[in-house]
Amino acid sequence: MLIGYARVSTLEQNLDRQIDQLKKSGCKKIFTEKISGVIKERPELDRLLDHIREGDTIIITELTRLSRSTKELFKLVDIIEKKGANIKSLKEAWVDTTTPQGKLMFTIFAGISQFERDLISQRTKEGLSSARARGRKGGRPPTSKKDVALALKMYDSKEYSISEITKATKVSKTSLYRYIQKRQNSRK
Repeated sequence: MLIGYARVSTLEQNLDRQIDQLKKSGCKKIFTEKISGVIKERPELDRLLDHIREGDTIIITELTRLSRSTKELFKLVDIIEKKGANIKSLKEAWVDTTTPQGKLMFTIFAGISQFERDLISQRTKEGLSSARARGRKGGRPPTSKKDVALALKMYDSKEYSISEITKATKVSKTSLYRYIQKRQNSRK
């Protein structure tokens, strides 16, 4: 049986395009979800995984609808394959575990994707280490004492809104509240 899975990240988004594509591809049952892909608990995906049987093929419109990371994608494909089912993406033709070539391509591309993420992470760490060795700390530069003093003065006058203060002084709202709290704690 062909079973579809459609997901959008927010309640405001529409599933119609995905559902139309899944129906056109022959899906007899479609599980739909309006939930972010980064959230681990996806009830409809869990229902789908419980529902599939040997010989079924899960159809997705594109990989991002199923998984946000290579690690999670491999985990899901492993669960699906252990149940004797397959997975096929309409957008990424190389994701088709119904064929030996598709399985090979899936493994290769997923590995390359993970390799690329690992390289980016490694370069970022090396760049941060190099910058620290040169005395740079990274992050935002500290807010000038002059701007903080002006922001606190404007706040104390009760003549300005928080947004007016942040626009005039370039002190963020979070920083302003932190300086107000710090000042209150030092007076105790």
